[in-house]
Amino acid sequence: MSFRIPLKRVNWTTSAFLIGTALISLIFVPIYLYKNGIDWFQSIMFFFYLSATMMSITLGYHRLFSHLAFKAKTPVKLFTLIFGACAFENSALLWCSDHRRHHKHVDHDEDPYDITKGFFWAHIGWLLFKLNPVPPMDNVSDLRKDKLVMWQDRWVHYIGLVVGLILPPIFGYAWYAYVDTTSLTPWTGALGAFLISGVLRVVVSQHLTFFINSLCHTVGRQPYSTKHTARDSAVMAFLTFGEGYHNYHHEFQHDYRNGIKNVSWDPTKWAIWVMSKVGLTSDLRRVSASKILLAEMAEAKRLADLRLAQQAPAKDCPIWQKSSDMLHTLYDQMAARYAELEQIVANRAELSRQVIHQWRQETRELVRQLSRLNRLERV
Repeated sequence: MSFRIPLKRVNWTTSAFLIGTALISLIFVPIYLYKNGIDWFQSIMFFFYLSATMMSITLGYHRLFSHLAFKAKTPVKLFTLIFGACAFENSALLWCSDHRRHHKHVDHDEDPYDITKGFFWAHIGWLLFKLNPVPPMDNVSDLRKDKLVMWQDRWVHYIGLVVGLILPPIFGYAWYAYVDTTSLTPWTGALGAFLISGVLRVVVSQHLTFFINSLCHTVGRQPYSTKHTARDSAVMAFLTFGEGYHNYHHEFQHDYRNGIKNVSWDPTKWAIWVMSKVGLTSDLRRVSASKILLAEMAEAKRLADLRLAQQAPAKDCPIWQKSSDMLHTLYDQMAARYAELEQIVANRAELSRQVIHQWRQETRELVRQLSRLNRLERV
């Protein structure tokens, strides 16, 4: 059985860029580092450019423009559009169109990066090969009214080239020519800035973004819903400025937060909140705690219903019997809570923090007992 690449569908420009930058990062960056090392200036510039690029995708492209999770003043929009272009993930207009379609048709054929077509397709394959048919851009009429978005859509590649790939070596040359004249020659410093803050930073930021489409639909927990493949991953949240809480995001896509706990690693959420305090962002949208708890309860109840419907035979084991009895007790208690909470949410009322905390703990204890019972049955 032979594998044939559909050459007519290959997106040659995108493929050449993705493969070319990856090869430069894998071959020439290590050679440069071996010969010259890396100093604090190169490190700081890399992390500045990486942070600016990633935050422009997470805060700008994703939460601001795709999901309208908050409103932003011109400086914020301009910054995210400029450094978003430096990610070379297309314009905000095209990015948002694909992403809105992903949410609307997640795990189905119309989903541009449908994980059911395979990990490779969801990660990068949908970019290497032209979508067939090419989806219409009929879902971004609101963004077409934004002059800044349309300006970036027209000049996105030039902005990315100048700000993302030309300015770093200029900064590198200037630093080693006029400030640090002993470490490296200006041209060596410029080359390092181009390779590290330019090319390597593009590759890293792109694949971290791509992992949201692939890994976060493959590995992780699903505490809010199993109606789709999106999963929560604290590891991916750390690597992607908070975007890894993907199961929550797919359930509540218009919330400006992805990590809803105070301790959840979500720098994008914190940046939006801090900027709201100085007037740069406003109208931050967030889902009520009662509605979030209702989703957790619904998923826990679904798992418990499946488990109880199986009617596994009782084991002659005190530990198993105790766990089974506790499961039934917790289930009956949560079922009553769930019915009460459904009515509260329907009436647009809100529970107290104390009650929400208590009910959430009871819900999670039910899930833990389910897992424990399943482990005992496998023994």
